[in-house]
Amino acid sequence: MRKVEERFLDYVAYDTASDGGSCQVPSTAKQKILGKRLAEEMEKLGLKEVEMDEFGYVYGFLPGSGEWKEEPALGLIAHMDTSPAASGANVKPSVVLYRGGDIPLGESGISLKPEVFPFLKDYVGQRLIVTDGTTLLGADDKAGIAEILAACEYFTEHPEISHRGIAVCFTPDEEIGRGPDHFNLERFQAPVAYTVDGGKIGELDLENFNAATAAVTIRGVNIHSGYAKNKMKNAVLIAHQLISMLPPAEAPAHTEGYEGFFHVSKVTANEAEAAIEIGLRDFEKADFEK
Repeated sequence: MRKVEERFLDYVAYDTASDGGSCQVPSTAKQKILGKRLAEEMEKLGLKEVEMDEFGYVYGFLPGSGEWKEEPALGLIAHMDTSPAASGANVKPSVVLYRGGDIPLGESGISLKPEVFPFLKDYVGQRLIVTDGTTLLGADDKAGIAEILAACEYFTEHPEISHRGIAVCFTPDEEIGRGPDHFNLERFQAPVAYTVDGGKIGELDLENFNAATAAVTIRGVNIHSGYAKNKMKNAVLIAHQLISMLPPAEAPAHTEGYEGFFHVSKVTANEAEAAIEIGLRDFEKADFEK
């Protein structure tokens, strides 16, 4: 049986970053490369009805066994794409035995520090997988994929263990908010499902926030700086003014729990034009719409 760690280190070698500016489905064709590989692996593990559809969603079904054979299936879902906010290509992971203190990330000059990430203290003495600091690692959510397939393999190698059917789906474009767009409920065959993603072992999230992205384009009036008085409308400065009008306390650095926030995630600008991307999040629909 392949270990979860071995599977994970294999999957992170695939660059599967999604692209919020793309209109195709999936947003990047490279996601289908990993999807094809996963479909082949699922067939080898004995899953039935394995398919990667035209939208890049990978489905499979592990039949139930024993006394649970006829019970409704349980769904397990993970996403294949990684965030476009940082490179997911040429990932160079390292496995370290954590003994406490800072964890240097390759030769990048970046370290994971307990004062910034206090949860590190919970993992002293454990093997951790980290990036070299120049790319994403891809644990979000290739760790979930590795865990789901390792569980399926365990059940196929231990037929004496009774279990209900397991419907599996690996989706594209979760990071850009399009993961559910082409999810085929009839094809999936499970009335209830869990998404295997981030969080501590044993943690279960049963709620979700409302989310959207605001894309703001500002078109300025660019005049030669020597003749600009009373004429220039600098898009860079207008963008700065707009961002400064957002409530300072309603940013991710100052919110927790059920508090909504504005997250300015990207700004590109010159005097003539500026573009701002703002993530909008709130648990309460009325506050979200406001």
